[in-house]
Amino acid sequence: MKKTDKTTIIRPDDAASGPADANRRGFLKTAGLAGAAAAASTLAAPAVHAQNGPIRWRLQTYSGAPLGAHVIKPQIEAFNKAANGEMEIELYYADQLVPTSELFRALQNGTIDAVQSDDATMASPADVAVFGGYFPFSTRYSLDLPVLFQRYGLNEIWKEAYDEIDGVEWISAGAWDPLHIFTKEPIRSLADMKGKRVFGVPTAGRFLARYGLIPVTVPWDDVEVAIQTGQLDGVAWCGFTEAYEVGWADVCNYALLNNVTGAWCGSYFANSDSWAKVPEHLKELFKITIDQSHYYRQVWYWGGEADLRVNGKKMELTTIPAEEWDTVVKDAESFWDEIAASSPRAGRVVEIFKEYNKVMEQVGVPYRYS
Repeated sequence: MKKTDKTTIIRPDDAASGPADANRRGFLKTAGLAGAAAAASTLAAPAVHAQNGPIRWRLQTYSGAPLGAHVIKPQIEAFNKAANGEMEIELYYADQLVPTSELFRALQNGTIDAVQSDDATMASPADVAVFGGYFPFSTRYSLDLPVLFQRYGLNEIWKEAYDEIDGVEWISAGAWDPLHIFTKEPIRSLADMKGKRVFGVPTAGRFLARYGLIPVTVPWDDVEVAIQTGQLDGVAWCGFTEAYEVGWADVCNYALLNNVTGAWCGSYFANSDSWAKVPEHLKELFKITIDQSHYYRQVWYWGGEADLRVNGKKMELTTIPAEEWDTVVKDAESFWDEIAASSPRAGRVVEIFKEYNKVMEQVGVPYRYS
């Protein structure tokens, strides 16, 4: 049984009982014999599936349909095919069932059965949520992230954090693309960031606000139009692969090559009651197809980033000089310490990042080139 804390959603059926409940209990006492006879009849019947037809889930992703075609649709299609009629997952894209910022609450109260998102964007109350999405300079390459989870202890820390929250199961984390900034007007210095309104993920936006960048939240499907109409000056949400895939490269003129971190950290989550009803072999199948999805994204993003930086013609590439960008990297140290002080578990995560980066710096080529 999970601990119930202040993050728990209280449902109507959790409320204290009243007179109506007493009347209902009285009725149940008088109906007991008839109910027992009916139950005996049911139990005597041949064994059948408890539900009519397959188990059905509704899963909503953080991404819109063009991006979702790569980051999750292949996985859901593979799972549904391999489940062989025993289970079917209905896939919904960003904001189709609930706003992305309400994903955690909707998952916890059972409005939806599963979610693919980073912790921060879905408004998770877990103390590790700040590390979801883009945590400044925590990784250099996309392969760093699964190594941190599988070999440096982040898997155990994430499970520990979500085990303390009622109603939600954390299942698996994987890497997406690096974080670049794409804008209508060029950024060639830190001063050029000042006043630019960008669509971005929470933690990176909080860090970049130090340099005058203004994080703005709009529905995912509205981003392109918001840039066209001037509501936004750009995006600080993704890498080159996504910018080209979803159309943002068509409305942004410049791409900043300095990246804030090497990989977006996203996870799969399930409603606890929904997860408990899934047979073990289907749980294993779901995890296997998630791993397949993690692998697909590693290849898709890695190849796309390289190709589009060299061959993409839609945006002019800009760079903040190294001596100026080095101050941003240095500033991240105080940001890390600020986050580490927010909770003991956050402190453990930051220590793991420091340990890992120290190893990478010492080992050199091919893990780090500078």
